[in-house]
Amino acid sequence: MNNLNSIILEGNLTRDPVMDKTPKGTAVCHFTVASNRYYKSEGERQEEVGFFDVEVWSRLAETCSEYLTKGRGVRVVGRLKQDRWSNADGELRSRIHIVGEHVEFRARPKSEGTDEAGSPAEAETVADAVDDKVAVPAY
Repeated sequence: MNNLNSIILEGNLTRDPVMDKTPKGTAVCHFTVASNRYYKSEGERQEEVGFFDVEVWSRLAETCSEYLTKGRGVRVVGRLKQDRWSNADGELRSRIHIVGEHVEFRARPKSEGTDEAGSPAEAETVADAVDDKVAVPAY
């Protein structure tokens, strides 16, 4: 039986992405996505916010670093990854994050991406880690 490890996450960046390079020169970009969930409890609307760390690699990392900014909406398709280590006191630690393999950039907020008529500019971009062909918006 094959195991399944897949996730789709939609939300907004909580801060600008951070771009790094590995010692071998591979690009890696980290960003955090806030995702809201709404539900009713005792007739009142409730909101639950989750904050999820995402990392993307190679050409996708470069594209995300160039076009994503704080507040920008994204849809990330990827997988969960768990890192495990021992701290200086020998305690076992772990962290789960998302490795993005496909990222869609949602339309920019109106103040950032409007055309001359004030309509939202076309800004949806799909960037895919598997394919080196990256669609870049014409702003």
